[in-house]
Amino acid sequence: MPPAPADAVPFITRGSPAYRRAGLALFLAGFAAFSLLYCVQPLLPVFSSRFGIGAAGSSLSLSLATSALAVAILIAAALSERLGRRDIMALSMVLSALLNIAAAWAPVWPALLAARMAEGFVLGGVPAVAMTYLAEEIHPGELGLAMGLYVAGTAFGGMIGRVGTGILTDMLSWRAAMTIIGAAGLLAALGFLALLPPSRHFTRRPGLSARHHLLSWARHLRGPALPALYAIGFTVMGAFVTLFNYAGYRLMAPPYMMDQTGLGMLFSVYVFGIAASSAAGALSDRMGRGRVLSAGILIMAAGIALTLPRAMPCIVLGIVLLTIGFFTAHAVASGWVGHLARVDRGHATSLYLLAYYLGSSIAGSIGGWWWADLGWNGVALFCLLLLAAALAAAARLRRSMTVPRLNHKNPAQV
Repeated sequence: MPPAPADAVPFITRGSPAYRRAGLALFLAGFAAFSLLYCVQPLLPVFSSRFGIGAAGSSLSLSLATSALAVAILIAAALSERLGRRDIMALSMVLSALLNIAAAWAPVWPALLAARMAEGFVLGGVPAVAMTYLAEEIHPGELGLAMGLYVAGTAFGGMIGRVGTGILTDMLSWRAAMTIIGAAGLLAALGFLALLPPSRHFTRRPGLSARHHLLSWARHLRGPALPALYAIGFTVMGAFVTLFNYAGYRLMAPPYMMDQTGLGMLFSVYVFGIAASSAAGALSDRMGRGRVLSAGILIMAAGIALTLPRAMPCIVLGIVLLTIGFFTAHAVASGWVGHLARVDRGHATSLYLLAYYLGSSIAGSIGGWWWADLGWNGVALFCLLLLAAALAAAARLRRSMTVPRLNHKNPAQV
């Protein structure tokens, strides 16, 4: 018996048990992925001291992981067409947690970097597939809220990974802290497997060739709309990660002299990101994505400017605004990709995430040179330049959305 047409299969709608299960499962996936990925960020000064390396060198523990993740996203998106969304995400969560534990007990710096790079690579299956699963299974009119909930999970994971690592490092050691974060990732994987509803709008396509994937990616790079979203992902993530990478070096030095627990607690501002991402998704469904996206970028810029004074309250408020603006912009941009890509959504999403994590890797490491040469003013200037480029891309995106739809067959033109 042939499968039912896609239009005949109901979407998951808000208020249903399946919606709640999917939301919680994807929240756990986002939590696990981002707590594992970013648990080393508050440890960068520790690595510099322990292994005798500079700020830019220490940042490789994060940048190599995100670089490998960026590449793996393309591969995972292609594999998910063969293996299924759920299987790829679950396998990624389990393997990345185990590799985080391996990195915790690496005896030398190159071994730690190798384990972190492998961890980033296997972790690619979560972000590559989670956004695609939501775009396929959630009712289009409610996708903004669902995507916001997933991004809230990533914010919560990023917060717990950073805050927990800082506190546990002072209580126990950095190796024990990374081990505990890895164990939490394994528990989240079990919860994910128990909760996620099966895909109802996905059909396995095992015969897809490399040429098909290349053509799909090329199709999404045509036209101004999707490439502008990819540029926004690169720049806002680059600015966000750069500022957090080097805030620790500033705040652990005089006159602040923060300890590892204090630095870890600074990342509790992610709670504002959790609220902002959920609110931004719902607001974009009602007020329009373009306005909310541009507002998020401007809030980020205001936050960076507030970190320039030496007063600690200004710095903290600036980091809060940066976090709110970033998660607002990312929640809107990521959901917009799934809306514009009417076919081969997994390929469109993988390109967004490729740009997003390359922004983290490239800008996050380059920011170390600005820190070394110009101090905090250099870091802030570099981040503001990235956000100026993001605003330019947002303006291009808005202009593209006003162009008449002359070619309805090419979703990248919409």
